[in-house]
Amino acid sequence: MAPRRSLPPLNALRAFEAFARHGRMTRAAEELCVTHGAVSRQIRQLEQWLGFALTEGPKTQLRLTARALRLQGAVTAAFDLIESAAARAPAAGRELHLACHGTFAIRWLIPRLPDFVERHPDIRLQLREIAGDLNSAALAEADAAILLTEDAAAGQKQTAFMAAFEGPVIAPARWDALGRETGRLMSEPRLHTRTWPQGWSRWAGAAGIPLAAAAVERSFDHFSHALEAAAAGLGVAMAPWALVADDIGSGRLAAPLGFTRLAGSVALVRPAGRDHPGLDRFAEWLAGQGAAMPAPPRATRP
Repeated sequence: MAPRRSLPPLNALRAFEAFARHGRMTRAAEELCVTHGAVSRQIRQLEQWLGFALTEGPKTQLRLTARALRLQGAVTAAFDLIESAAARAPAAGRELHLACHGTFAIRWLIPRLPDFVERHPDIRLQLREIAGDLNSAALAEADAAILLTEDAAAGQKQTAFMAAFEGPVIAPARWDALGRETGRLMSEPRLHTRTWPQGWSRWAGAAGIPLAAAAVERSFDHFSHALEAAAAGLGVAMAPWALVADDIGSGRLAAPLGFTRLAGSVALVRPAGRDHPGLDRFAEWLAGQGAAMPAPPRATRP
């Protein structure tokens, strides 16, 4: 009988490798579609198994220890081998590699994926995160991508499946504290992400609203963080309807000015000529999910 392997917990190794690669707990959490705390707990579990520390420094600037750096090299090499072997497996032809922004994946796509898996069990969907704007390199590593777009770039084919609506959202308690006055709403701290600072000006242009400079702005690395900050009462975030529809419906967030239709649509983008056995079926499924979205609250002027 072959000897039993003595391996660390594989989920903990995966969390450690993601943190080591990104250098930040939040980035690792978004890649793995878990919370920041879950990544931290997995790394602590791995430390207990190994018997030595993997990180050092203040909580806001954690860095790998010397022993952790050596472990990272071994773990990364092992994961690279596994990824390479899986890519050559017979099932690879049925894998669909999709790139999209992390917040869209967490808040819109993943909650709906069980329906796609049930309808198309033969297609294995692999998600890859887009950090910032989509570029040719990111699209080259995926079969398709989901993003807000206006015009198809040269060499791309787009399948629009959902209209783009955006509007300012705020915690209901904070909205009540403002006396539900829209004038006061526009003077609240504005929340946005560092990768999409033009969100407010884009909305104002579409809504035909003069937008004065904000007295206070708060910027976040990830859009999901900006939405959580809005829910916590830290200010007003500019949000796509698709990502906050559930929060508006449950009363977790309020949309005092409704949602304004923007130019362009949320679309599935693929390189022209890209042929994949499951891509057309996935595009058809997306169209159905987009059509099932409820209409957003009508836009109003402050």
